[in-house]
Amino acid sequence: MIDALYAQYRGELVQWCETMTDDRHSAEDLVQEAFLRALENVALLTVLDEPRRRAWLYRTVKNLFIDRVRHGRFEALTDAPPEEAHESEEYAAIEWRETLDSLEPEERELFTLRYLGGYNASQLGERLGLPPGTVRARLSRARNRLKTTLEQGGTE
Repeated sequence: MIDALYAQYRGELVQWCETMTDDRHSAEDLVQEAFLRALENVALLTVLDEPRRRAWLYRTVKNLFIDRVRHGRFEALTDAPPEEAHESEEYAAIEWRETLDSLEPEERELFTLRYLGGYNASQLGERLGLPPGTVRARLSRARNRLKTTLEQGGTE
């Protein structure tokens, strides 16, 4: 069964992953890792119908990608040469402020309230007079803008 899934979905999964990673090699690695997970979960996959198997594969690849992004950031931080603790904290605080300043004021307020203040989209919507869906859309734009800023090496 895994061979059939591999033959049927490998190509489209690699293409989908390549749009996320912008790297063919990383995309192929993610798909291979997803099929290794499929081998480990063959009992589950045999009871699922075909659309659910496909969904399982896509969800697994997406989760693996998210894990790699998180680990990549962690590894990049841990690979840096050690600095004195207080200097490192000061630089981090300055860098964080500069990164947040790359957002529009409304986005910065939403982002800060959501991720530093702990409010959810419904609470923010009530507080700011916006529908929760609008709050989520604006937060998504803010996260994407921050991601772009961080990928470009921060603010300059």
